Amino acid sequence: MDREAPPVGVDVSVPSVARMYDYYLGGKDNYAVDREASEELLKVVPSTKVLAVNNRRFLQRVVRRLAEEYGIRQFVDHGSGLPTQDNVHQVAQRVDPSSRVLYVDSDPIVLAHGRALLEENENTAVIQADMRDTDGILGHPEARRLIDLSQPVAALFVSVMHCIPDESDPAGLVRRVAERLAPGSFLVVCQLVSEDRATRDFVTDFMDRSTGGRWGRVRQAHEVERFFDGLEILEPGLVEVSTWRPDSDLGPKQLTREWIEFGGVARRP
Repeated sequence: MDREAPPVGVDVSVPSVARMYDYYLGGKDNYAVDREASEELLKVVPSTKVLAVNNRRFLQRVVRRLAEEYGIRQFVDHGSGLPTQDNVHQVAQRVDPSSRVLYVDSDPIVLAHGRALLEENENTAVIQADMRDTDGILGHPEARRLIDLSQPVAALFVSVMHCIPDESDPAGLVRRVAERLAPGSFLVVCQLVSEDRATRDFVTDFMDRSTGGRWGRVRQAHEVERFFDGLEILEPGLVEVSTWRPDSDLGPKQLTREWIEFGGVARRP
């Protein structure tokens, strides 16, 4: 990809969280600056690559379970990142081809690649927006075309809340979205947490500097639990995501636990 001209509006001098995640997943939609930052991070938090893989598998399991067991046919994926294998729409539409998916991301490269992937799928769209702009997202023409807010929706915030700074009130963001959704809707929320202060401080500072301030904070588990206030948390509760209703015990294991991806799934009563 480094040999190609980046899409208009893409700054390849600053690492992107979406492109770093793509690199950890073995994707090709990343640049040297993203790979360098990713490798530097691995030196201090070596579990990051396996964590990214397990997080992606969690997303796929959640979407499949919500579609198969709870009949959800509408998904809004906040901070969706770059397209990879088994994206939300592919998982959901295997269950029911009429399932509708709206992807939301602020990174222009996600918009460029997402639109190319989805141009022939009328039940799916990608928009460029700040995931904190709930009114702008749900009022977007593509959202109005695809998402019926009078019916249950699954709102996904998978491995993105650590990108939201405290001053933007991440718990308030989840609450605002939940209030806009019909009863019986679901919210899927997880983020990076660590109970080790040195790890939290290092990663938060490293990512904030590397991404030019496009970062929030690595938090503790009890802080993430607040995101679910007022919601009915599904079993097995809020957990390290590889243990949320696993399909088998064959998934990759984190050999170190300096940080984990922590969260779960809740229903709006």
